[in-house]
Amino acid sequence: MRLSALARLVRLSLARERRGAFFSAFGVAMGVGALVFFVGLGLGVGRVIREKIFPTDASLVDVVPPAVSLGSLFGGGKLDTAMVERLSGLPGVEKVYRKMNVRVPAVSRYEGAFFGSRLRMGMEVLAVGVDPGLVSGDVQLGEFKDLGPDQPIPALISTRLLEIYNKTFAPARKLPQLSSQMLVGFGFPVEFNRSYVAQPAAGPTIPSQAQVVGASDRALLAGITIPLDTAIRLNRSANVDAETFTGVTLVAADPSEVPRLVSAVKEMGLEIDDQERRLAENAGAAVTLTTSALALLSILICVLAAVNIAHALSASVRARAKEIGVMQAVGASRSDVRNIVLAEAGVVGLLGGAIGTGVALGMALVINRVATRYLPDFPFKPDSFFSFPWPVVLGGVALGLFAALAGAYFPSRRAAAMDPARTLAG
Repeated sequence: MRLSALARLVRLSLARERRGAFFSAFGVAMGVGALVFFVGLGLGVGRVIREKIFPTDASLVDVVPPAVSLGSLFGGGKLDTAMVERLSGLPGVEKVYRKMNVRVPAVSRYEGAFFGSRLRMGMEVLAVGVDPGLVSGDVQLGEFKDLGPDQPIPALISTRLLEIYNKTFAPARKLPQLSSQMLVGFGFPVEFNRSYVAQPAAGPTIPSQAQVVGASDRALLAGITIPLDTAIRLNRSANVDAETFTGVTLVAADPSEVPRLVSAVKEMGLEIDDQERRLAENAGAAVTLTTSALALLSILICVLAAVNIAHALSASVRARAKEIGVMQAVGASRSDVRNIVLAEAGVVGLLGGAIGTGVALGMALVINRVATRYLPDFPFKPDSFFSFPWPVVLGGVALGLFAALAGAYFPSRRAAAMDPARTLAG
């Protein structure tokens, strides 16, 4: 049977069975639309978790000393220069970046102009020194290096800390919202080895001036990130440990090398700081579990739609038995009859899948606009709560087609198996 003749017969049949075709397409659209909507929501929320809340790099391994170290008795546990050299010699390690906390408390007492407002505030400050190469791409002013005791300390702030400030702290204190570019060059005083709540070390207080040179995802979340040489100098000036490192970041040549590096690091008596990675994985697992449950419900709706299509087509085949018999008597083959029934279902499935997918995309657009207009600003609020990559969109339409064809399989076989002589005889 020619394609044009098949299309004409399908069009006439669907026009005659408009009511049944409408409800069949509606069931498919409901299931496909719900599935595409919830999958897009899960992908969108997962993207926010991975990219904004807990940004992680699959090629990085953060090494820290063990919480309880038995030292050299078992061949490890101390993260000093010799241990860093051993780590850099591990197969698969491309680069090594050292970290050292400033091991004395620090405070910042600021009073003066703050981007058009007056600010008077004192707060505890945490500081960590890192090798410049780890954050060099985020430095926007000068060089990220120790400039000496009488010069400002280059400091990076966390992009996540800036987000939290803009969405919670600034509105509560009626302070201006800031961008990382606005903060570049901003200076503030920092007194090391001084604290409002903790006991300082025995060494002297070290008054300093910090200057923001950029914002980075790799910067300390609740504090400032400064050059490693500066942290070493401050620790020496305060007469505290300036020889052992707080952590080391290994850059793997390939992400596939990470599991082997983790095993090698643990054999050396060290530990892996994967807290943020685990938090991201746990949050992602919760989103995936919820999305999977809702997707399963949507697939169940599609199954019910397929059953409805099977029921409707079975009734249609019985009602059109004489018509099918006439077609067979004038030369239609069994495959022609089967193709007519499958084509009818395919058109219904394609329309239902396309309509359901379109409705899901439209609902996502409406929800995003409502959220943008009516939801208050909160940290890490995304521009869109949804993500619809093309496989999801095309998969929705394909699912509608598959559900309809699955429902039409048995009715089409039954129609093709009819005996025209017996059907026409009575």
